[in-house]
Amino acid sequence: MKSATLYLRVGILVVAGALLAAGFVIFLAANRGSGPVQVFETYSRESVQGLDVGAPVRYRGVPIGRVTEISLVSSAYRRPEGVAHTEAFQLVLIRFALDATAIAEVPNMQEAIRQGLRARISAQGITGVNYLELDFVNPDRFPVAPIPWTPRYTVVPSIPSTVAQVRGAAEALVERLSQVPIEQMANDLASLLGGLSRQANEGDLAATLRGTAQISAQLNALLQSGAVEALLADARGAAEQARGLAAAPELRQAIANVSAAAVELRRATQRLPATIEGVDRTLRTARDTTSDIQSELVPILADLRATTASLRATAEALRGSPSQTIFGAPPPPPQDRRR
Repeated sequence: MKSATLYLRVGILVVAGALLAAGFVIFLAANRGSGPVQVFETYSRESVQGLDVGAPVRYRGVPIGRVTEISLVSSAYRRPEGVAHTEAFQLVLIRFALDATAIAEVPNMQEAIRQGLRARISAQGITGVNYLELDFVNPDRFPVAPIPWTPRYTVVPSIPSTVAQVRGAAEALVERLSQVPIEQMANDLASLLGGLSRQANEGDLAATLRGTAQISAQLNALLQSGAVEALLADARGAAEQARGLAAAPELRQAIANVSAAAVELRRATQRLPATIEGVDRTLRTARDTTSDIQSELVPILADLRATTASLRATAEALRGSPSQTIFGAPPPPPQDRRR
């Protein structure tokens, strides 16, 4: 009786386990094959640990397909004869199917790739499970790399994952740090500190520090002597005198006189162009008058010159024979008179 009860319990457990397994399989296969699919492939340079067949393909977090195949490029595409074994044949091949009903209307895939559509492996939380993510990035930063084989499906170029980019940046940083001559820098720093110590003890720096200490002592003595307070008092008195001088009526009257003189000077300056114009007109009138007088004096001077020449000739004649000039020619001789 007990054996039959045990067998019944075991059978119930087996049936329940089978039902749970079937439900789990149905759950994992949900939404698969619900619409037409299109297969694409991409190639990864990094490890695909955590990415398995059946992993979701997401576009900015929205599931749009599943990973269908993960293998090596060297097993999917044989290297042709005469072609070198380049780094491209060391990549990992990832094929995935996209659900057309989830994508709906999309542009041509080649146009989308030209605009920057790329695939990368992304981590899902901290569980270590990865999925394939599609997104648009800067195509200039991640250009399409050529491949030496003919792919069976449309290739979506891949980009490094965030973890790979961080690891690459860290490795580059570590490599650059390893090239830094730390030991030489430490020796140079020790030499610099030694030089500073010597300067502080017995060099120019020590002399400068001693001079600074002396100046500080002199300033302290000057402050304690009261000379600074007397100087401040004198300055305060000078300021009071300057304030009183500024408030004196004589200064105000002088400022008023200066203002009035400035006003008169401004008025005179405004009248200066008219005065200059009047002087210019007077000079032009005088120039015209001089020209007229000169034109009238020319014939008068010519007549005066002729008169002067006549007077000079008359004076010469008077000097040579004054009587003949005054009384005329002499009388005829006597023989002429008898005839």
